[in-house]
Amino acid sequence: MPDVIEKVAWTQVEHGRLLATRSHGRELFYLPGGKPEPGETHVQALVREVEEELGVALDPATVLPLLTVEAPADNKPAGTVVRATCYTADHTGTPTPCGEIAALAHLTHGDHPRASATTRTVLDHLAAAGRLLRR
Repeated sequence: MPDVIEKVAWTQVEHGRLLATRSHGRELFYLPGGKPEPGETHVQALVREVEEELGVALDPATVLPLLTVEAPADNKPAGTVVRATCYTADHTGTPTPCGEIAALAHLTHGDHPRASATTRTVLDHLAAAGRLLRR
């Protein structure tokens, strides 16, 4: 059985583009979010991680599940899988790279080569639902 890394992710789509982040020292873009800490709910983890990474406040009352995806984990041993539960949520503030985040991008479906496997799966889902620009 593969090792599974559980993560939560904020799925923010505006004008047909998906907000994504790139950490220092990495080349690929990922969805904002991260791993819940022991005893933390998904909503608590999502709010904390997004504030740490982007400096914006998610409104916990508006957090809604969108989808859960599984994909091979980057920079981990073969067979390791990321299971990301993706949520939408209203926010206040302007997303800005903070802490471990070096850059932001607003990805279209055509940005597959710039995205992690998990993010590519979400791009495919959003494009199939007509929510993303193709290029």
